[in-house]
Amino acid sequence: MIQEGDKVVFLKDGVRGIVIRVEADRCHVLWEDEFVSWEKIELLRLESIDS
Repeated sequence: MIQEGDKVVFLKDGVRGIVIRVEADRCHVLWEDEFVSWEKIELLRLESIDS
């Protein structure tokens, strides 16, 4: 389960970000390039500790 503060990876292009808010089936994400967007949870995966 994805929660606020989790590091995530966008499945379509591999970009990394940090979840800043979770609402229903979407997450508000601050991406590594400082862009912010709402994304569907199914398009995100938790970043593994060893990546």
